Amino acid sequence: MTPVPYRVVSRRPETADTWTLELEPLDESIRPRAGQFDMLHAFGIGEVPISTSGDHEGDGPLTHTVRAVGAVTRALCALEPGAVVGVRGPFGTEWPLAEAVGGDLVVVAGGIGLAPLRPAIRHALGRRDDYGAVSVLVGARTPEDLLFVEELERWRARLDVEVDVTVDAAAVGWHGRVGLVTTLIPGAVFDPASAAALVCGPEVMMTFVVRSLVDRGMPLERIWISMERNMRCAVGHCGHCQLGPTLICRDGAVFPAAAMTRLMEVREL
Repeated sequence: MTPVPYRVVSRRPETADTWTLELEPLDESIRPRAGQFDMLHAFGIGEVPISTSGDHEGDGPLTHTVRAVGAVTRALCALEPGAVVGVRGPFGTEWPLAEAVGGDLVVVAGGIGLAPLRPAIRHALGRRDDYGAVSVLVGARTPEDLLFVEELERWRARLDVEVDVTVDAAAVGWHGRVGLVTTLIPGAVFDPASAAALVCGPEVMMTFVVRSLVDRGMPLERIWISMERNMRCAVGHCGHCQLGPTLICRDGAVFPAAAMTRLMEVREL
C-alpha cells in the first residue's frame, strides 16, 4: 500500500493531451503483466490508476501512457525527466494471452484503450509462432488522437500481422479509413470459431464491438474486455469502482466479456 519511488527517465508526447512516461526504480522494482495497472502517485496531489503500456517482461523501464483529464493526471503529464513519482502495484487481472495460444488473435482498441493493449500486442508479435492470424483494429476520434503512430506503422509494415486503423472524423489530407472501429470487424482476417479477442476502449464502443464479434461468429466466451470505472483504492476497499456485484479494481480490470456485457447495457450502472 506504500508507494514505491520511481524516477521519470523519459516523457514523450503522444497527442495534444496524452503522454507516455518511462520510469526507473529508485529502490524496489515493480513488473506488471499485460493488462494489469498501477496506482501512480503525484506527491502532494493524489494518485490515479493507470494501465501499463510497455513491455515489462524484460529489464526495461516501467511504462505508462497518461491522458491529462484531471488534477493528478495533468500533474503526471507535466513531470520532467528526473522528477519522482510514487507507484503502487501491480494490481488486477491480465490479458489471457496463454489461453489464446494456438488460435487467431484479434485486438480491438478505441482511443486511449490502445495503451493497455499495447503490451499484449508486443507479446504476440514477439512470440509470433504461438498464434495464428493476428489482427490489430484501431479506432480514434480523429487522426490527431491516434496513439503510437510510428509503432502502428512499424506493425503495419510487417507481413505477419494485419493492422487496420479508422477515425470517426478527419480533415482534408487524411487518406485512411473514416468510420467506427466496428466497421473493421467484418473484413478482418481471423477464424471466429477458434480466435480470441482482446478489447479496450469506451464502454459503449466495447459493447458494440462485442456484438459485432459475436455476429461474426466468435463465441462470447472467447472475448475479453478491460474496464475502467474510476478506481480509487485498487484493493476493493472503498467501493468507488463498483459495477453491479463487481469491484473493477479487485475483480478486473480484464474480464470475460460474458461477465460484463449485460451490466454495461444497464444505463443506471
